[in-house]
Amino acid sequence: MAQRPLTKPRKQASQERSRATVEALVEATARILVRDGFDKASTNRIGQEAGVSIGSLYQYFPSKEALVVALIQRHNRQLMAVVYAALDEVEEAPLEIGVRRLVAAAIAAHRLDPKLHRVLAEQIPRTGALEDVEGFNREAHDLFRAYLGRKRAEVRPLDLDLAAFVCITSIEAVTHTAVLHRPEMLTDEGAEALVDEAARLVLGYLL
Repeated sequence: MAQRPLTKPRKQASQERSRATVEALVEATARILVRDGFDKASTNRIGQEAGVSIGSLYQYFPSKEALVVALIQRHNRQLMAVVYAALDEVEEAPLEIGVRRLVAAAIAAHRLDPKLHRVLAEQIPRTGALEDVEGFNREAHDLFRAYLGRKRAEVRPLDLDLAAFVCITSIEAVTHTAVLHRPEMLTDEGAEALVDEAARLVLGYLL
């Protein structure tokens, strides 16, 4: 049986110079994945692309899979930053405005780098990073569940855990499928129409 590749970083970058090295390696991994695909990526190629020696690369990452996992984690943090910003904006807004803004934020987050998102979605099972996706989904669920709790007077009687699951799963399915299979929906015009319809879907369920 083939041994599972190591995906945990060997050490965390603590100084500015080492953090810059790690960021260069993760960014190089993103460029190679989008340009050439996972199978053609290697630690040697990633190091060359980043301008980092292979010895320095292995100080931080034991394998290319570990670099891909680090990239997935960074990508998820970027997605969540967009969502957190939207939540701050709509805290005092009526539900209809808030839901539309949150749906727009989810779609905007997936438009940050749709080619990279597509590649990472394809490679997550191969890198063993499913737990990172599950953590991301739990965080999104908990945030939306808390939001619904604050808006309880504006929604019909609901099990908030179930409602958050239904809403987050629906939004993620719409945006994820657009990234993977309908990229034309992520153009400016397409995204606006997608936001309108996805918000109508969520609000129709909540009200």
